[in-house]
Amino acid sequence: MQAYIYAGAGGPEVLKAQARPIPETADHEVLIEVTAFGLNRADVQQRKGVYPPPAGASDIPGLEVSGTIAKVGKQVTEWNVGDRVAALLAGGGYAQYVNVESSHVLAVPAQMDLVEAAGLPEVAATVVSNIFLEGALKDGETILVHGGSGGIGSMAIQLAKAAGATVIVTASSEDKIAYCKSLGADEGINYREEDVLERVRELTAAKGVDLILDVVGAKYLAMNVKALAVGGRMVVIGLQGGAKAELDLRMLMSKRARVIGTTLRARPANEKTAIVEETSKRIEPLLAEGKLSLNVTKIYSFEALVSAHEHFDSGTHLGKIVVRA
Repeated sequence: MQAYIYAGAGGPEVLKAQARPIPETADHEVLIEVTAFGLNRADVQQRKGVYPPPAGASDIPGLEVSGTIAKVGKQVTEWNVGDRVAALLAGGGYAQYVNVESSHVLAVPAQMDLVEAAGLPEVAATVVSNIFLEGALKDGETILVHGGSGGIGSMAIQLAKAAGATVIVTASSEDKIAYCKSLGADEGINYREEDVLERVRELTAAKGVDLILDVVGAKYLAMNVKALAVGGRMVVIGLQGGAKAELDLRMLMSKRARVIGTTLRARPANEKTAIVEETSKRIEPLLAEGKLSLNVTKIYSFEALVSAHEHFDSGTHLGKIVVRA
């Protein structure tokens, strides 16, 4: 099979195609013939050398794929050869075949395009694990989503709205805010032109938000804590604005607030299984009713993977980028 690896740390030019053997399938795994795979910020961070794969993961990057099951392990009973699926991976997705724990697989409905389905597993599992399992978002609460126009933000808007929450997003342009509102966001804040904290206070009548999904990290830490309501929670899932900042513990304590840091890729298999199960419960009804947009805005060929990474690096993309295998 053909696969891509990173031949070092750097820009898109470090992506190199290689011939690799089709991976062996363990008794508890399925082998997927890959139709397409999603491109995620974690892939880019790994390419830059700042987000190494966990111990035991494939050196082939890629955290989500769609395709059809080509082989099932001896202990697998819930899947059959030929099933249309999408899967959450610890690595190995930038290839024509990948093996994966059978409990980390999602069914792809017949009405869904299999290429677009490649943009589902990583963002859906990330959002579900962080805003529901970690952040405990409830009906009637308000969530602030930083980077609302990206793949994770796009999914967070839709799932939070489906859960009955009010959604405020930040984005870098009015076009991106309009895009977020088309997905269901209630309000948008242009962080390049507006004071985010002041706008949050205006939009919540000075109460603050109940939950923040943050991909920025250090740069927003102080502001985020101030933006929380009493009993609020902040889940940090990215460090685009740095990893170290000063935290005002007095303010955190006075608000009885919580700051939660998580990653998905390195979690133990049993935790990923629980996340995939919860993700399936939340997205299957929405997919069946046609109420969940995967927001795949760019599709590249396998041979154009370098161009896909260049487009991601440009910062101009909306929604998800997927690549045909």
